[in-house]
Amino acid sequence: MRSAEITRKTKETDIYANFVIDGGGLSTINTGIPFFDHMLDSFVRHGRFDLTLTVTGDLNTGPHHTVEDTGIVLGLSFLKALGDGRGIERFSNISVPMDESRADVIIDIGGRPYLVFDGFFSGPVEGVIDPWLVRHFFESFVQNAKITAHMEVKGSSDHHKCEALFKSFGRALRYASGLTDQNGTIPSTKGVL
Repeated sequence: MRSAEITRKTKETDIYANFVIDGGGLSTINTGIPFFDHMLDSFVRHGRFDLTLTVTGDLNTGPHHTVEDTGIVLGLSFLKALGDGRGIERFSNISVPMDESRADVIIDIGGRPYLVFDGFFSGPVEGVIDPWLVRHFFESFVQNAKITAHMEVKGSSDHHKCEALFKSFGRALRYASGLTDQNGTIPSTKGVL
């Protein structure tokens, strides 16, 4: 089973994560930000991962450190659980609608961290998460997981756009990390990801 357990403590956050790539969509999540918990649960369910996540952050200063550091820890735990990437599909391209909104996510698990993000939020999502923090979460995840992600979202409801992004990201990551090569080769001409 591809899984990883990480604890990370700074002056701003204390985070424990147990991330299982080959899971069933089960989660126990507490970041102290209910809307963010809901988004992470959507990511886990639609990616069919398993995740236990506990975050204690300095929310009295705002959600920034909690959201950013959660992205860091989840990216690190995904990278650790993935191992050397033998047998994975590597690429995926997923579109997910949510009512009037649609999110498109393209993933390359190739060891080259890069995010292209095309989307607009009109204000704090659900009055809690500033629009730039949505992008910043994905930046933190992508950098630490060492993946490339192209993300585009359209729609009128900020809640729906955000949720479609998290669902689409989960599904894209699931398919890209899926084991499809029975010979267990590394999907790269370099021989490493």
